[in-house]
Amino acid sequence: ARIPRRPPDLAPLPLSFAQERLWFIDRLQPGLTAYNVPLALRVRGEVSPALLAALLGEVVRRHEVLRTTFRVAGNQPVQVIAHAGPWRLPLVDLSGLSAAAREREAERLAGEEAARPFHLARGPLLRTTLLRLAPTEHALLLAMHHIVSDGWSMGVLVREITGLYGAAVAGAPSPLPELEIQYADFAVWQREWLRGEVLERQLAYWREQLAGAPAALDLPVDRPLPALRTFAGSRFLISFSAGFRRDLGLLARRHEATPFMVLLAGFQALLGRLTGAADLTVGSPIANRNRAEIEPLIGFFVNTLVLRGDLAGDPAFDALVARARKTTLEAYAHQDLPFSQLVEALKPERHLAMNPLFQVLFTVQNAPAGAVDLPGLSLAPIPFEVRVAQFNLELSFGEHAEQLEGELV
Repeated sequence: ARIPRRPPDLAPLPLSFAQERLWFIDRLQPGLTAYNVPLALRVRGEVSPALLAALLGEVVRRHEVLRTTFRVAGNQPVQVIAHAGPWRLPLVDLSGLSAAAREREAERLAGEEAARPFHLARGPLLRTTLLRLAPTEHALLLAMHHIVSDGWSMGVLVREITGLYGAAVAGAPSPLPELEIQYADFAVWQREWLRGEVLERQLAYWREQLAGAPAALDLPVDRPLPALRTFAGSRFLISFSAGFRRDLGLLARRHEATPFMVLLAGFQALLGRLTGAADLTVGSPIANRNRAEIEPLIGFFVNTLVLRGDLAGDPAFDALVARARKTTLEAYAHQDLPFSQLVEALKPERHLAMNPLFQVLFTVQNAPAGAVDLPGLSLAPIPFEVRVAQFNLELSFGEHAEQLEGELV
């Protein structure tokens, strides 16, 4: 249910548990850019910068979280929601450069925008820039702070922009229904709901599941970890054939598992081989949108699950898949406990050099962002280098044009 909006000194709006964790990290390391969520889109066709700015303004009006900043009231962080107003879309004209030079400059500007810090108290926590590459070709640079966004939110943002654009060109009214609730309502609800018996039931599972788990995974590295995490990283792309994707699906069905579970089992086997560990933990993000009311919202809902791998007894691969399947399904059934609450409850030994409970992340994206075609307009993601790593090692998979692609960070 929606709650009344009043000045923060009268009825402060609390942060969600996930937001509170990022706010605390930002206080520890102000200006940290590891939690920036960037996206660059190539836009082909006739584009009106004024219309695009108006459409972005409408998305910002619809989603209060994009007008939110974070301040301290009574020694507690609170959400402060600004009024909606006209949206400013800076335009940078690169059309005078040669084709090769403007592509290089566009990539440089996209990387620069992705690496620019946000100020959580001042905002805005959404930034947009339009690059003119040619009369009928532009690049739209978007960046949000993770405290107001996640991967799913980027999809919502792009869908709403394209939906509004299609209606505007056709002279039709907005096709988007008004949102019944906002992210701040979710944050209040989460704190009311996740306590007492509900909280204890979630905690009981995770305490048992992670009892005695190793504090760290001893990856073979070529130099010691820094005393304080720098979040500097690099990326390596991997492509697999369409035949590999098909065989993966067949193998998963044979084991009554998902491709995620099979790939996780393979990754655990590899990590065990590299480290000699028979007991290891891997983090995995989950959208955590398991209630219909929050599916259309932009906001920070994603949670991180700690998946414990059991390689004891040198199991055959089918046994390892069965173990990964069981672990994954049980974790999904207990996904509502925010990672920050889990860390607070388990109180692992903390190190500034590494993430608590796990240092390796594994992801399979079911539907990564792809191209969008509209009447007279097409949008497609522009790849660019983001030299950031939140963990010691990340492995992610996604489907692109019937092929499975991977990325190591």
